[in-house]
Amino acid sequence: MAKKRYFAWSPLRAVMKDAGAKIVARDALAHLIAWLQDEAVRVSKRAYTLTKHAGRKKITKGDINLSIKGY
Repeated sequence: MAKKRYFAWSPLRAVMKDAGAKIVARDALAHLIAWLQDEAVRVSKRAYTLTKHAGRKKITKGDINLSIKGY
């Protein structure tokens, strides 16, 4: 079964174009999407753990920031 994509191709192509990439291979874009999804899941899980530890239900910007920093 294929993994569900949460990121669209076109906006990421635009981001890469803004970064200077004029032509981007489809497999390179697919690899970037897979990495972004994995990273987003990892950060979200860690943020949820921090939220529960603080006795809250809502994930805040602070939880996300701490998750990104690795706390």
